[in-house]
Amino acid sequence: MKFKAFFTLIRRIKAIKYFLRDPSVSKIKKFIIIFGIIYLVSPIDLIPAPVLGFSIIDDLTLWGIILAYLSSELDKYEVSSKNMADILKEKKKFKGKTVIESEGREVKDSEEDNKQ
Repeated sequence: MKFKAFFTLIRRIKAIKYFLRDPSVSKIKKFIIIFGIIYLVSPIDLIPAPVLGFSIIDDLTLWGIILAYLSSELDKYEVSSKNMADILKEKKKFKGKTVIESEGREVKDSEEDNKQ
């Protein structure tokens, strides 16, 4: 049971790359991820190192909050990396265009003549 949660966490972390590349994701959600990355690598922490002996606790807490907040969005990107790369290429291909899905039917020449 504990391993399932750990593997879900790892899959969500891997999904961040595809989440950031998707043009349909809001800029605010992308900013949250980028802020978390900057906070993780910056030497400034809310809990200073001398207080608890190590300052990684606030980094892990912040990332726990970010991953919990964006969990439903990140779960959409948990497919294999090859498939997600193909999906993002298709989205980029149709960016800014309206795609209408419909069902078509074959019209015979005699039907076209009757309509005119």
